[in-house]
Amino acid sequence: MRYNFDEINDRSNTNSLKWDIKPNEFPMWVADMDFKTAPAITEAIQKRAATGIYGYNTIPDTWRSAITGWWQRRHHFQMNKDWLIFCTGVVPAITCAVKRMTNVGDFVLVQTPVYNAFFNSIENHGRHVLENELLYDGKSYRINFEDLEEKLSHPLTTMMILCNPQNPVGTIWSREELEKIGILCARYHVTVVADEIHCDITEPGKEYIPFASVSDVCRDNSITCISATKAFNIAGIQTAAVVIPSEKIFQKMERGLNSEEVAEPNTFAIDTVIAAFTEGADWLDELCTYFSENKKVVTNYIEKNIPDLKVVPSDATYLLWIDAGKLSQDAEELCTFLRKKTGLYLLSGNHYRGNADQFIRMNIACPKSQVEAAMEMLKEGIEAYRQQNRKDAEK
Repeated sequence: MRYNFDEINDRSNTNSLKWDIKPNEFPMWVADMDFKTAPAITEAIQKRAATGIYGYNTIPDTWRSAITGWWQRRHHFQMNKDWLIFCTGVVPAITCAVKRMTNVGDFVLVQTPVYNAFFNSIENHGRHVLENELLYDGKSYRINFEDLEEKLSHPLTTMMILCNPQNPVGTIWSREELEKIGILCARYHVTVVADEIHCDITEPGKEYIPFASVSDVCRDNSITCISATKAFNIAGIQTAAVVIPSEKIFQKMERGLNSEEVAEPNTFAIDTVIAAFTEGADWLDELCTYFSENKKVVTNYIEKNIPDLKVVPSDATYLLWIDAGKLSQDAEELCTFLRKKTGLYLLSGNHYRGNADQFIRMNIACPKSQVEAAMEMLKEGIEAYRQQNRKDAEK
C-alpha cells in the first residue's frame, strides 16, 4: 500500500473532541478518524496557509467542477453545477431545511435507529420526530414500508430525513428501496432530505446510489447533503454542499442558508474539497480496503472470543453496529460499565432511538494495532460485566 494507515498518530493536547478523555481511556465513539488526511489535502492547506492572508473567500467554479466530476466518476450521477450551494456542514444544512421547508408543529419522519443529530435539528425548532423503525431480524435491517406509507400519509408529515448509507447500521439502500421511498414521498407531498455524508466509505466493490439519481421523481423532490469531511477526515474544516435540482426548493434553501449565515466558506474550506475530489481517489480506495480489514478483525475476534456479542454485517461507514442483546437490554449501562472498567469508550444505541437499546456503536477508523488492543479491552470488560451480573443474581 502507498499510504501508511498503521501509523499511530498522537492526538493528545490538540483540542480533539474524540481524545478529550482520561489518560487510561481509548475512544471509539465519535465519528472521526485517527488517520492523517490525504497528502493532497495537506498540501493544499499548507499552500493556502503559506499566503499568510486569510480574508473573505468566494466560491470558484472549480469547487463545483470538483464535486460534479467526483459524483460522475465515482457514483455515476451527473449533477448540474447550478444545483450546488456551499454550506459549512451537513447538520446545519439539515437544520436549515427543517426550518425552511416545514412549519412549527409538523412531523419530520426519520428511520430509526439513526444519527442522533437529526432529533436535535427537528425538536429544537418546534417540530416533532416521527419514527419509522427499521425492522431487525437478528441479522440485518430492512424498511417497514407499510408503516412508512402510513406515517408519510399523515397530513402533518411534511419532511423525511433519509440517511443513505444508513448511520449507524451501515446499510446501503438499494435502487428499488430508494425508488419506492421517492414515490411514496411524492404521493404524500413530503420533501426528502438525503444525508449522504457517509457515501464514499463503502466496502470494496460496493457502491451507494444517490437518492436524487434514481428517478425524476426522486430528483425533483429532494435536498441532498454531501461532504468530503467523513471520507477524508476533515470535519474540523467545516465544509459541505447541498444539492437541489428543483428550482423552487433551491431558492428557498439558498435564502435560508444565507439567512442562517452558514453559506460562507472559511479560508481552507474550498481548497480542501477541490484537492479531495480531484486528487484523493487512490488514498480513499486504500482507506476503504483498510477499513474492510479492520471490520474483519473485530468480527472474527468477537465470533471467537465474545459469543454474547454479534457484529451486524454492513457495507458502508467505518462504524460497527454490535448487538449485545444476549448480555443486556440496556446498552447505556453496558457502555458506562465498559468505560469505567477498562477505559474503552463506546457509544450506546440508546442515542439513536428505535429498537436500539441493546446495541453498541464502535468506530474502527484507527490503526489495526489499536483495534486489536481494543478487542482485548472489550473481552475483559464483557467478562467482568458477566461476572457482575452473576453476583447480582446471587444476592
